Amino acid sequence: MTADDLPRARLARLGARALLDAELLALLIGRGGAGDRAATELLDAAGNLAGLAGWEIADFARVPGLGPAKAAELSAALELARRVRERAHDPGERLDAPAKVWSRVEPLASGLAVEKCWVLSLNRRNRLLALHEVSSGTATSSLLHPREVFRQALRHAAAAVIVAHNHPSGDPAPSHADRAVTRQLAEAGRVIGVELMDHVIVGRPEADPTSKGWFSFGEAGLI
Repeated sequence: MTADDLPRARLARLGARALLDAELLALLIGRGGAGDRAATELLDAAGNLAGLAGWEIADFARVPGLGPAKAAELSAALELARRVRERAHDPGERLDAPAKVWSRVEPLASGLAVEKCWVLSLNRRNRLLALHEVSSGTATSSLLHPREVFRQALRHAAAAVIVAHNHPSGDPAPSHADRAVTRQLAEAGRVIGVELMDHVIVGRPEADPTSKGWFSFGEAGLI
């Protein structure tokens, strides 16, 4: 086999689609001939790529020549492939109501003893492009700074953002600091052309006098 016949060389010359399944796996595994053998054994054990997609880390680790680190890498690569396939047909959740924002963020906020803040970047149809945690502590202007909020929005070419933060007490009633930072964010968004669609405070229904579990500045007409 010449150097031009090696998978890495053929990948560079012809593109990934020209490689066989075993060659692509061998590139992920590395280790030369040992990687080639491990790739073949993987496909033989799983039957095909579809079978391999259902494997867990422990399944990979049982293949001779694959250690825990390489098993984790392969499992992560296949999980990324699954997510790409799923999301190719899912443009992202439509976040057009504070109840939907609460449902999306509440699992992240559950049980936290400190306040955390998240930025949800949206496209022009209010579909979620990305969600990022941007701070941890207290929702003040120094913590939830427009620079951090809109950096994420610009990174994803978002048309709008929703900011969310939790109140560990469970009561989502806004503080004076919450109101001040919301005004600051709304003004900054107008300057750079990215709308602050809402600022949702995430609490718990049982601790909320309104029993909703959230407070929405947009719903309250405060943006």
